Amino acid sequence: MMTLDPRVASITDRIIERSRPGRQKYLALMADEAERGISRPRLSCGNFAHGFAASGEDKDAIRTIRGPNIGIVTSYNDMLSAHQPYGRYPEQMKIFAREVGATAQVAGGVPAMCDGVTQGQPGMDLSLFSRDTIALSTAVGLSHGMFEATALLGICDKIVPGMLIGALRFGHLPTLFVPGGPMPSGLANKEKQRIRQLYAEGKAGRDELLASESQSYHAAGTCTFYGTANSNQMMMELMGLHVPGAAFVNPGTPLRQALTRAAIRRLAELGAARTRPLAHCVDERAIVNAMVGLLATGGSTNHVIHLPAIARAAGILIDWHDFDELSAIVPLIARVYPNGSGDVNDFHFAGGIGYVTKELLGAGLIHGDILTAGADSFDDYARTPTLAGDELAWTEIGASNNPDMLRPVGEAFLPDGGMRLVQGNLGRATFKTSAVDPARWTVEAPARVFATQEAVLAAFQAKELDRDVVVVVRFQGPRANGMPELHKLTPALGVLQDRGHRVALVTDGRMSGASGKVPAAIHCSPEALGGGPLSRVQDGDLVRICAERGTLDVIGVDLATREPAPPTPPPVGTGRELFAMFRHRADEAERGASAMLAAMETEL
Repeated sequence: MMTLDPRVASITDRIIERSRPGRQKYLALMADEAERGISRPRLSCGNFAHGFAASGEDKDAIRTIRGPNIGIVTSYNDMLSAHQPYGRYPEQMKIFAREVGATAQVAGGVPAMCDGVTQGQPGMDLSLFSRDTIALSTAVGLSHGMFEATALLGICDKIVPGMLIGALRFGHLPTLFVPGGPMPSGLANKEKQRIRQLYAEGKAGRDELLASESQSYHAAGTCTFYGTANSNQMMMELMGLHVPGAAFVNPGTPLRQALTRAAIRRLAELGAARTRPLAHCVDERAIVNAMVGLLATGGSTNHVIHLPAIARAAGILIDWHDFDELSAIVPLIARVYPNGSGDVNDFHFAGGIGYVTKELLGAGLIHGDILTAGADSFDDYARTPTLAGDELAWTEIGASNNPDMLRPVGEAFLPDGGMRLVQGNLGRATFKTSAVDPARWTVEAPARVFATQEAVLAAFQAKELDRDVVVVVRFQGPRANGMPELHKLTPALGVLQDRGHRVALVTDGRMSGASGKVPAAIHCSPEALGGGPLSRVQDGDLVRICAERGTLDVIGVDLATREPAPPTPPPVGTGRELFAMFRHRADEAERGASAMLAAMETEL
C-alpha cells in the first residue's frame, strides 16, 4: 500500500483535532451502550416475548439466543424503482441467516420519497427533512434491543444518509448497507437531455417528453445517472460499509443475490464475535475517504450537506473548507453522466468502484487502514465481484475498460476534484466545476432576482432572460422552505447558455447530483431567510462568480446598507406544514441543514 499523501494526512489530522471533544463523547456513549445498553439478555420476559411472538420457525432460535439476530431496516416500497427490489429481500435474508445459524427480523421501515417524482413539485419541500425523519425511523426500529447486527436496505438520496445517521446512534452494533443496484441502461442520456431542452423551448410536446422519460426510467433499480443515489453507493464502498463491489450490480441477477447472501453471512459473523461496530468503522478516516471518493468521481453536490450531517452523528466535524482543500488535491478520474456520456452501468463495466479504489489507494489519496465492516481488509474493495459457478469470488482489476469514462490518477480528466468553495459578500456556496466547461467558471452579469423557480420559468417563457444574466433564486434554504432541489431550472438555463449568453445561478437552494453544465453557486449560506446576503440583492446588481479564485460577490454595493427583502410565506399543503418544526430549528447547510442534530447536540 502506498504511503498516504501528506496533504490528505494533514487535512485528516485537522479534522481529528477539531472533532476530538465530540468524538470522545460519542465513543464513550457507544461503549456504554455496548456494556449496559438494551439488548436481548437484558429484556424482561414480557419484553422479550413480545419481540419473538410472531417469528415463526425462527422463534425458538431467537428465544434461546442460539445465534446472532440481525435487525433489518428497510426502505421498501413498490412505487419507486430503486426500492421495489427490496420487497423480497427480508424473506431471502432470513434464509441466508439460517444457513449460518443466525436469525433476522425486520426491525422497521423508513419512508423513501423520490426526488425524481417530486422534482419541481410541492413534495420536494419535504425532501431534505425526510432525511431526519428516516434517521428517527431507523432509531425507532433499532430501539427494541433485539439485535446483534444491523442490515440497512437503503439506496437513494436521503435514505442512505438518514439510515446511517440513525444507525450511528446504535453504533455499538456491526452494520452493513445492502444495496439493490441500478436499473439496466435506457435511453441515451444526451438524447434525454436534448428532448428536455426542446420541451423547455416549446419545441416538443408533453407526449414526446413523457415517452423520452419513460425510456430513461423504465425498470426496477436505481436511476442510472450519477446523482445523489449512486454517489451514496460509492461512498458506502469507500467507507467499508458494503460487501466489496456491491454498489452497481443490477437487480434480479445471480450475482446480486450472492452479494446479499454474503452481506448476511458477514453480519452473522460480526454479530457473533461482537466486532467491527459501526461507531469504530465510521471514523475521521472513513469520512475523508467518502469525501475523496465524491471528488474523484464527480459525485453529487448534495453530499456537501449530507456528509457533514453523517459526520456529526459520529461526533466528527467537517466543513466546506475541508472539501475545498481536498478538491485541490484529488484529481477527477471518472466521467459519468451528467459529467460524461455514459451511465453507472457503463462505469461499472469500465472497472467501477473497484478501479477507483485501486487508483486512489495506489496514489495514497485515501486511507487504506480503515476498519471495514464488509471485508477483513480495505484492499478487498479494490477488487471486483464475480461468480465462479455458484461461488462468489473477487478478482483483481486491471486497466480501465473505457478510458473515456475511467482513467488512472496520472492521466486524470481534471487535476482537481471539481467541487469548489466560493465565498464573498454573498456568503459561502458550493460550485461544481467538474460539470461545467472551464471557460464558464467565471461569470459576471446583472442579477435577476426571484423567490421561486416557477417565477424563473415564467420569465424564461416571456423571453425576459434572453441575455447575460445571473439568476438569483432566494428563500430556498432549509429554514425558508426545506431547501428543495431546483433541478427544474437546468433545461431553461441550459437553453440560454446554448444561445451564447453568459448565464449563472446563485441560490440558497440545492441542485443535486443532476446539476449540469450551467455555472451554479448553490447552498448559499447564510440563507436569505433571517437577513442573509441574498435577501439584499436587487435586480440589476452586478454579480460576479469565479470558481477559479473562489469568489462570490455583488460588485460595487454595500449590502449592509440595504434592508432585507420580505420573505415569501411559509409553504403549506402536501403535508409541508407538518415539517414546520424542522424548518424552524434547522442549522446552516454547511453543518448539514439538520434540526434533529442541532437539537441532539444540546443534550450531549
